[in-house]
Amino acid sequence: MPGEGDSQPIKKDPFVALRYKDFRAYLGMRFFFTFAYQMQAVILGFYIYQLTKSAFAIGIIGLCEAIPAVGIALYGGYIADKSEKRKMLLLIFFSVFLSSVVMFTVTLKSMSGYIHAAWIVPIIYFMVFCNGVARAFYGPASFTIMAHSVPKEIYPNSSSWNSSSWQVASIFGPLVGGLVYGFYGITATFSVIIAFLIVALICVSLLKRHPPLYIPKESVWKSLSEGIHFVFNNKMMIGAMSLDLFSVFFGGAVALLPVFANEILKVGAEGLGIMRATSSLGAVLVMLAMARFSPMGKPWRNLLIAVTGFGLSIICFALSRNFYLSLLFLFTEGGFDSISVLIRGTIMQLLTPDHMRGRVSAVNSMFIGSSNEIGEFESGTAAKLLGTVPAVLFGGSMTLLIVSITYLKTKKLLPLSLNEIQKPKEAAVLKN
Repeated sequence: MPGEGDSQPIKKDPFVALRYKDFRAYLGMRFFFTFAYQMQAVILGFYIYQLTKSAFAIGIIGLCEAIPAVGIALYGGYIADKSEKRKMLLLIFFSVFLSSVVMFTVTLKSMSGYIHAAWIVPIIYFMVFCNGVARAFYGPASFTIMAHSVPKEIYPNSSSWNSSSWQVASIFGPLVGGLVYGFYGITATFSVIIAFLIVALICVSLLKRHPPLYIPKESVWKSLSEGIHFVFNNKMMIGAMSLDLFSVFFGGAVALLPVFANEILKVGAEGLGIMRATSSLGAVLVMLAMARFSPMGKPWRNLLIAVTGFGLSIICFALSRNFYLSLLFLFTEGGFDSISVLIRGTIMQLLTPDHMRGRVSAVNSMFIGSSNEIGEFESGTAAKLLGTVPAVLFGGSMTLLIVSITYLKTKKLLPLSLNEIQKPKEAAVLKN
């Protein structure tokens, strides 16, 4: 039967990818790991803020994760290509599990008086740094595992299930994290996180072994330089990457949500979980709508519109003092962000030659792979210097300024359709 992976005709079956045991294990691994990771992300920000009363301290969390995730991203991809993927994922997941156990133990001991409160924040920062190291290896390894878990004919179906499971975990992870933290406290929340990580580890152990198919013959730096040259000589590609990098860097209000929940909207950890989930809900629903109403008719024009909507949503959120109105703006922020992610991802896939996909992907990861975490640091720093609301207003305004500059520099790309950007006569337009 198909679940055993033998080659049989692929029928039009919406559940066809789920009939493969290896893909089910991969999907379980991805869902439970994302759920735990999202829970941990939302409660750490709130917990650190409660300990320090500093928005800047929240921003440091993102920086601690971004430094290793960006700094060794290329090496992570290099190791993933030359290693057995199942063993690699087991090591990655066990590392994340161990860091969560350490954070759980530290919070528990601090409540008992065995660890001084001054040590808690530095230890948590170090554990987040370790998670950033693991993340640099996780992305390449999990991407390869998914490709090997199903036949190529059903990649679209498996991608749909993979994306949906990630979005569901991204919605309910922060929601559950905020609710459990609000009602039962930090140690109970870490207990749930650890339980989900154990389930994810079990799912990894059920995966098939995938031996390496690549034996490196040249320097990784030499390969990277060719990818960088290609990206920076394509106007649409570098424009899309720049929009994503700077809009998230300046416009990300997620890092400061604990401050809004605690000080401005006064809804506590429970409200924080709802706010984090609302943004993801907006992304999911808009993605479903885009399956029917594609934004790819004039992708560059629609990308600029989406990033403009993202910036306006951030500004409106900063000005709102009503919880439900704030949820509305977080919903639209998530929706506009999902449109820009879809368009940018399609542009990157479409304009990248097959023989350069790995290198271009590495460049993409180096420049924007951790823009959320770096943006958290920027938001925390701006909040310390300007105040929370002015910092978010500044970020949203900078996003609109970046869109305006990009619009003036890329007017020739606005009328192009998805098919036109591939035509030879349009190639010169895409060059810098």
